[in-house]
Amino acid sequence: MPVISTFFGIVIKMFFDDHNPPHFHAEYGGDKAVFDFRGNILRGDIGSRTAVRLIREWIDLHQAELSENWEEMQAGRGFKQIDPLK
Repeated sequence: MPVISTFFGIVIKMFFDDHNPPHFHAEYGGDKAVFDFRGNILRGDIGSRTAVRLIREWIDLHQAELSENWEEMQAGRGFKQIDPLK
């Protein structure tokens, strides 16, 4: 599963040809969760409220890039790295 961004110990991944709705996988401190592009947790749990807040902040900054990556990966065309939260 390609890593599309990493920041503050949080790893963001996206699968090629994954199921709808559009989403990504986040890992932090051994915890894993699946987020949609609005910041909702679809599955799993990131135990740190701070990490969840940072992930949601990152989503707000990069929604267009997430959607573009989703479309490109669904079509099998690859992906782009997305800037980390700074």
